[in-house]
This record gives sequence, C-alpha cells and structure tokens, in this order.
Amino acid sequence: MSIKEIKTLGALKESGYQSISIKDELRNNLIKKLKNQETVFEGVWGYENSVIPELETAILSKHNINLLGLRGQAKTRLARLMVTLLDEYIPVVAGSEINDDPLQPLSRFSTDLIAEKGDDTPITWLHRDERFFEKLATPDVTVADLIGDIDPIKAMNLKLNYADDRVIHFGMIPRANRCIFVINEIPDLQARIQVALFNILQEGDIQIRGFKLRLPLDIQFVFTANPEDYTNRGSIVTPLKDRIGSQILTHYPKSVDIAEKITEQEANALQHQKDTVYVPKLANRLVEQISFEARRSEYIDVKSGVSARMSISVFENLLSTAERRSLLTEDAQTSIRLLDFFGTIPAITGKVELVYEGEQEGADSVAQILISNAIKTIFLELFPEIKKLKKEDEKTPYDEITQWFYKKDAIELLDDMDDRYFKEQLNAILPLENLIQKYQPEFIEEDKLFLKELILWALAEFKILNKERFTKGFQFNDPLANYIRGI
Repeated sequence: MSIKEIKTLGALKESGYQSISIKDELRNNLIKKLKNQETVFEGVWGYENSVIPELETAILSKHNINLLGLRGQAKTRLARLMVTLLDEYIPVVAGSEINDDPLQPLSRFSTDLIAEKGDDTPITWLHRDERFFEKLATPDVTVADLIGDIDPIKAMNLKLNYADDRVIHFGMIPRANRCIFVINEIPDLQARIQVALFNILQEGDIQIRGFKLRLPLDIQFVFTANPEDYTNRGSIVTPLKDRIGSQILTHYPKSVDIAEKITEQEANALQHQKDTVYVPKLANRLVEQISFEARRSEYIDVKSGVSARMSISVFENLLSTAERRSLLTEDAQTSIRLLDFFGTIPAITGKVELVYEGEQEGADSVAQILISNAIKTIFLELFPEIKKLKKEDEKTPYDEITQWFYKKDAIELLDDMDDRYFKEQLNAILPLENLIQKYQPEFIEEDKLFLKELILWALAEFKILNKERFTKGFQFNDPLANYIRGI
C-alpha cells in the first residue's frame, strides 16, 4: 500500500507511522546519506572542506543556523538544498493552516476535528518541495506578517471575543510549521521584530496582542546575513543571536578552477549561442580573473563584496557580444575574442560598489582597469616577466615582436571585423606564433588566436607596444614609431 493512499487518521495509526521533529528528520536523512557516501549539497562548489562540513555538523546537532557571508556566496542555495534531507511526504490534518501532525496536533482547529471525528479524521500528504518557506527581511516587516494577528472579521463571523485563540490569523512562521523557514538578511529586520522570534526559537510559544498562546512549533530556522549589514543597516540583537545554534561563515571561491565550474553551471547560455560561439579556455579563465581582480581592487569596496553573479553576467554578455558580431558579419560560427570583453562592461559596472577613488575614476574606467589587470595577471602566468628596467642591449623574449611592429605599419582589430580578416591580421604577426611555440607549445589550434590577441593586449598594457582606441576598434603599433609620427 502506497503511503499516499492513507487517507484517515485510523489508517495512519495502523500503518505504524511515527512522528518525528523536522530537526530529527533532517538529522536521520543526513546520517543515511553520509553512510552511503552520497553528496548532500549538489552543485555547490568550493565548500567541500569548509562550509559544508560545518553545515552538516550543525544539522547533526539539530541547531538553528545562521549563514554569514558577503553577497553571492550561495547562502540561500545551501538553505534550499536542505529540503533534499526531508522525508518525501509527511501526513497533515486536512484543512489545517499550520500543517498539523495528525498524531500530535497543535491548533484548535485540528484538536477539535480529531475530537469530533476520531480515526475518521481526514489527512493529506505534504511533499518536501512544499516545506520550504523564505522571507526577505526588510524594515517594513511586522510582527503580524511573521507571527500573526487578531482577525476581527473571523471574530465577528464566529461570534468569539478577542481572547479566543480561534480568532488569530496566523503569520508566515506558524504556517511554516514542520518546514524549513529562511529569513534572508536578518540584520535588516527591526530589533523589536527580532525580539518577537525569541520565544518561538526557545520556549515554543507565540504572543499576539497581549495574550500568550502555547504553540510549540516544529521549525528548522535558517538565517542569512551579510557582515556589512552589521554596521550599515542593523545587527542581530544579542539574545536572538544567542538562540541560534551555529553561525557558519561562507566565502568566495578560492581558486579560478572552482569559479569556472560555478559560472559554467549557473550561466544561462542559450543553446544557439553554445552551438555558434566557441569559447577558448583562456577566455573562461579571463572571465573569472576579472572577479578576482575586483575583490582586491583599490577602487572597489571590499567589505561589500563582489558576487559570483558578476562572473555569470560577464560570461553571458561575452557570448551575446560575440553572437551579435557574428550576426552583423554573417559568420555562421565564431569564436570569443578579447575585444568582446568590452561588451561585458555593463555586467561589471552594475555588480560592484565603488569607493570614493572609484567614483572619481568612473564606473566604466574601473571596469576597463579590471579587464586590463586580469589580462596582465594571466599573461605573466604564461610568459616571462617583463622587466621595467633593463640593461642596454639586453635581449628579451619580446624583441622579435617589437621589431616586427617597428618595421611594419600598425595593425587594426575592429569590433565588427569578420572572422576571416581578423584571423589574417593576427596570423600575419609571425613572431606571435614563435613566442607561443617556445613558451606555450601545448595550446590547441582553436585557442591560439585568442592567445595571440592576449599577447598583444598584454604588451600594450606593459607599454611594450602602443594601443589606441578609435571609434570601431583598436590600433596596435610601435611606441617609438608612433612618437616619431606625432612629431
């Protein structure tokens, strides 16, 4: 007999079903998964040896949890994934507003119904996906929203006075009985509202409009908070903080490889874009490096953080920039170019909080600086360092390239240049191929064009070559020749 075929309280008792609290439910299912070596939090990268073990320990301890970290650190995702640790279905008294357990009813409605119908009391089954409640804490949230309030219409219809618990209209928290309840950005909740949570967390009663109602709700609370909010907007009041069992610190990806996995998983790339736009591995690396540069930039508020969503948005814009160019040039297929990264600037400027110096530079300029810094960082990982000072007649690995530009005229890379001409322009600079063969011979052919472009940009950033922006592209030339022409 399927569990969902049980429709009455009597049949539920006969089945041998036993009630357990949600914290025990989470704990028991976690123990099973750990024993079976199953991955508990699928799709969360970079937390395997830090956040996830701490979160699993908190669940085993049956704690309410506070996830503390900067924006874009998968706090809400972790909370939502806890749903997978719930039983698939639980029985509920049919018609109950607060998901009453048929074997341990709390509300007046359910106790009266069971007293009246006994074993014939109808029950329904609640799926685990419906046992997740989420509320974003904002200054306008009231006690009535979270806990409940007296409903004068209900009192009038039932002809009851306001001291009767049947006139209460339950708020979000009682309605989340036997569920996971997440309050995001808890410091934004007014202190007096946080105080209203004390008894629910500890004593299991609620207080509405002057009278106290014993209602030992069965809830797994998960709070999220940003450390910056503690000074900017508010704080978690000390007694509430004391009632939260475990506070777990989240963090950004510690390596580019992990960041790439996150972006690849989360980016909302269209299938058509995937089919028509080739993404060199180095381009993926550059996308992530921009975020890493932002997190240590003097122009960006480090305390505010740089969300992983920035890399995701940059990658999506990058694909769309290349797709737009291919539509204009009528290329059936194309590959990401370094030039395309200038189409991602809107995705960067909207995701960072600038300090005073950054405001003075301007958001667009800061975004370009981040791209430039990312190019230089990656270049120095692949090729020899460019010394600021060198001895007279001292040779460098880049002399052949600078000599080529000294003897030849400038080359231009246009924003809307078709693939064939773009390839011809870069492949004409033979010293680029020689440099790659010497220091990065393992690079696959499809990625070499992007690498050649990266070398040009890096040499320009290090002032070995001259780079000039004009309306529809960039021109690269020899600095000395450019200076002589200027004279």
